[in-house]
Amino acid sequence: MAESEKRRDVFKLSRDWLSVQEVVDTVSSASCGAISVFIGTTREDKVGGRKVIGLEYEAYEPMAQSEFRKLCDDIRERWPTVTHVCVHHRLGWVKVGEASVAMAISSPHRQDGQQAIQHCITQLKAHIPLWKKEVYDTQETSWKENAECWWAAHNKSPPDTDTQL
Repeated sequence: MAESEKRRDVFKLSRDWLSVQEVVDTVSSASCGAISVFIGTTREDKVGGRKVIGLEYEAYEPMAQSEFRKLCDDIRERWPTVTHVCVHHRLGWVKVGEASVAMAISSPHRQDGQQAIQHCITQLKAHIPLWKKEVYDTQETSWKENAECWWAAHNKSPPDTDTQL
């Protein structure tokens, strides 16, 4: 990373359609040879004979920003060459086929960025206070927990401090 370049960590919650190009542009750097990208989309799924037609997202925004800061610190500790991190996540209604989350991480070489992007999405689902409600073709709804959340199962205990953000 060039001495004059300051690391950027950007987390944006938005009710608007996500721009993958905006996320990529945010992490672009002349000192990086790799930009790793993850796009999570709302998928059509069958649940109990009902078809998912979309998701409704909510967040506790101040805590989400705080947890994102911890996540970036964790990423930089594990992969010191990571230069920039950008995550945009939708709130509100997201229909099937649309992006719910778009994230990009830049690094001088691909391996660190690819490992960091996988870690980023897993930890985002586990620690960032975002909630999703499935909406079905029957107009019924159901709140869903991410399997990665340590509190999702009653008999799970919190993660070790080595893996906790």
